[in-house]
Amino acid sequence: MTTRDLNGKNILITGASRGIGHTLAIELADTGAELILVSRGREALEELKAEIEGRGGKATALCADFSDPGAVFSLAEEIKALVPCLDVLINNAGQALSAPIEETGPGDWDRIMTINARSPYFLTQQLLPLMEASEIKTVVNIASVVATQGYPLQSAYTMSKHALIGFSKSMARELQERGYRVHVISPGGVNTQMVSGVRPDIDTDELIQTEEIAAWVLFLLQNCRNGMVDHIQIRRESKLPW
Repeated sequence: MTTRDLNGKNILITGASRGIGHTLAIELADTGAELILVSRGREALEELKAEIEGRGGKATALCADFSDPGAVFSLAEEIKALVPCLDVLINNAGQALSAPIEETGPGDWDRIMTINARSPYFLTQQLLPLMEASEIKTVVNIASVVATQGYPLQSAYTMSKHALIGFSKSMARELQERGYRVHVISPGGVNTQMVSGVRPDIDTDELIQTEEIAAWVLFLLQNCRNGMVDHIQIRRESKLPW
């Protein structure tokens, strides 16, 4: 198997300040990748940047609030001015919502769809020209098991992640001949603040750890030959198989 060298590659991670994004940033920094870290919280971003640099890594921190429909376009312009080429885009930023259908208002629905579906769509669209010259141009979209399982009280969240998978499928076929690799990872419950807020009933000891998700992302980015993985679904060990 050919192992891809990520040293010096420009990798963008959204939702980088906590949870999966935070762990992923630390793991990727150790490969020598040059990271562009995006999140809405400046203080947490700067702390992460300092942690990475303290380990000898390289990172740039950019703030963007994806609940603002225009944020991705401003962010894309910042990134275009920052690097001549982007190698990997990881659309990880997301927000959950737990509410009955009858209590999910238009404002809630719009916010969840803007963050989880609209933002990765247009951020990817705007950054494709920047990725075109890369030898390893790769998009990784972090979806969720809810996209295919459809859990109660998560209709808007489920809809947004289902849309993200649909976008990924279409994009993968559209860009295949141009050498792009498009991957989707759909985790079950992960030990993050977001999951704890939506499902406080779950024992955190049973949840998937962020390090496990980061390991799968690194596998996708570092290992490539003739085999191609489109979609990885990861369940909690305590859940029923299949």
